[in-house]
Amino acid sequence: MVGAPSTESGEILIVLVDPGRPGVLTVPVRDRLGQRLAAAGTVDFDDVRVERAQVIGAAARDEHAVSPAAALAPLALRLALAHVSLGIAQEALAEARDISRAAPSAAERGAAAPAARSGTDPYLLSTYGELAIDAHTAAAVVDRATDAMARGLSAGRNVSMETCADISVLVAAAEAVTGRATAHITARVLELTDRSGPPGITDRAGSGAALDRFWRNARVLTAQSSPAHRLRDIGDHYLNGSHPPFAHRP
Repeated sequence: MVGAPSTESGEILIVLVDPGRPGVLTVPVRDRLGQRLAAAGTVDFDDVRVERAQVIGAAARDEHAVSPAAALAPLALRLALAHVSLGIAQEALAEARDISRAAPSAAERGAAAPAARSGTDPYLLSTYGELAIDAHTAAAVVDRATDAMARGLSAGRNVSMETCADISVLVAAAEAVTGRATAHITARVLELTDRSGPPGITDRAGSGAALDRFWRNARVLTAQSSPAHRLRDIGDHYLNGSHPPFAHRP
């Protein structure tokens, strides 16, 4: 989805552009600080033809006056960031698991080697189980929001305001659940891989895995937003049937 000014009226129109169309140029930005898993980059449009059927609607300044189809644009962006958050959590957990699997046994370590938790340690197993449930739960909520978003986009101009409100609630739930899960997982994996000190310090085993990068990425993604607003919006919709705001709120 892209916002573009109309040459006839001057108003900003929300249009759906196929990234494979001639004139759509994507340029990845590598080594971006803080969001290495986000596949960040820029998109340029050079004389890209847009058919009338691709115009979803006008972007109104008042969100209550915006068409339901156009209101999906900010929701799609928020959902994309929830996917990024989920990816950070999943990759952090998978990398920590690989480190724990490769940890030497007590016999292999020897007396002089630093201690590492065995793969049969009940604490280690229960903690990984807890974090795996967090990741699975977040993935399920994000998948549900993604399916709803896909149906809304497929409906195009026929999508109703009620459907858009339901999608907004699901996106807010995805943001809240992934935010919690990612913050929890990226912090706990530092403990599970026997790290000492604050983020940025190499782990005691000397693996140099630098799992703190996941913690930092999660902080960059969630530092400017508060889950309290999302929870109130979800609760207001559930209790009173109110339409939540479609745009992002800090």
